[in-house]
Amino acid sequence: MILHSRIIGQGVPFLILHGFLGMGDNWKTLALRFSKLGFQVHLIDQRNHGRSFHDEVFDYDAMASDVRAYCQFHHIKSCILLGHSMGGKTAMMFAARYPTVLKKLVVADISPRFYPVHHDAILAGLGALDFSNIKTRTQADDKLSEYVQEQGVRQFLLKNLYWTAPGQLGLRLNLEVLSANVHEVGEALPSHLSVPTQTLFLRGDRSEYIGKADESQILIQCPNARIETIANAGHWLHAENPDAFFNAVAQFLD
Repeated sequence: MILHSRIIGQGVPFLILHGFLGMGDNWKTLALRFSKLGFQVHLIDQRNHGRSFHDEVFDYDAMASDVRAYCQFHHIKSCILLGHSMGGKTAMMFAARYPTVLKKLVVADISPRFYPVHHDAILAGLGALDFSNIKTRTQADDKLSEYVQEQGVRQFLLKNLYWTAPGQLGLRLNLEVLSANVHEVGEALPSHLSVPTQTLFLRGDRSEYIGKADESQILIQCPNARIETIANAGHWLHAENPDAFFNAVAQFLD
């Protein structure tokens, strides 16, 4: 089973891994900009997300193996890898296990440490979407607003809606498996694993995902890393300040 992707441009393979409950298309605008720098950008849907396959197994070992299988399928012997949040954890696991495949690594707003579960309200809201009664995106948004107040977060989540048949909405993601295994999203990179690849960690100045206390752990497990801060941005730093994010990544890859 090979992960679904959208491939943009020609040049050095540049793989992007989205975060929890996202999909590769979330990165389309930035992918177009990166492609103009001479990269072939692969917007990948991770397992149980987007258009990729559904599977009962959901952990970072499996997701790193998925990326390896993807590279083999597409004959990618060397690439750049960028991962945001959950995608950053997948990227770190992949880099620790298959370092010879990577030229450089970018990790967006996540560290190797453990994070407690904090998606309960979001998963409850998605689970409350009864598509036998909900027939429009507006109705879905209204229902989801009972659980998730932030409009921007709801818009992000509602990108998972699609028409399963004329007049019938559904969710692309595998909500049952993701809800049952949500604890896996916060799991730490195993302490015995290290990432030798040259790595850029980017954090939002309004985000709490990478704090001062995380810096030493990052440099222990990723000894060739540097950490930079994107101004005027929270956890979704690539969406909240895309210009600064793009410039930081482009400079690192130059």
